[in-house]
Amino acid sequence: MKTSKQVRFLAQGAVIAALYAVFTYVAAAVNLAYGPIQFRFSEALTVLPVFTPAAVPGLSLGCFLSNLASPLGVVDWVFGTAATLLAAIGTRAAARVEWKGVPWLAPLPPVVANTVIVGLEVACLSDAGFSWANFSWVAFGAGALSVGLGELTVCYVLGLPLLLLLRRTGAADKIFA
Repeated sequence: MKTSKQVRFLAQGAVIAALYAVFTYVAAAVNLAYGPIQFRFSEALTVLPVFTPAAVPGLSLGCFLSNLASPLGVVDWVFGTAATLLAAIGTRAAARVEWKGVPWLAPLPPVVANTVIVGLEVACLSDAGFSWANFSWVAFGAGALSVGLGELTVCYVLGLPLLLLLRRTGAADKIFA
């Protein structure tokens, strides 16, 4: 029989996955979820590993589910999910580093992971599809810059205020207890 702690972990992860997928689909509806220019509102949720370890699998599953609709197909399922998993683990670790009571570095792992991994993915794409032979440093630089700027904006302009709001209102303690 599952303990209430295990059930809570699964429920939190499932809700986070669902929210991530829904917010990504909203971004996709305005053409901001897939490809070299991304402004996924769902990436604001990447701060949630600060509050609960359930956010790590939740964000990863949510990313995978949302990438099922990606025009890039399997490539995005693999690269996007890997970037989100590594980012969530990094955010969980960075949560311990605070300055003046604020975990300023917590939104940074998603920026770095997506800049590098999705930048690499974009650099290997062509009209014919994904191939390592398509890679060029110029394409990587352009893709990484584009994805990285979008990620930086979402994680720090939306994600960090979300983190602070959840913490200061006590909502994080109630939701993730």
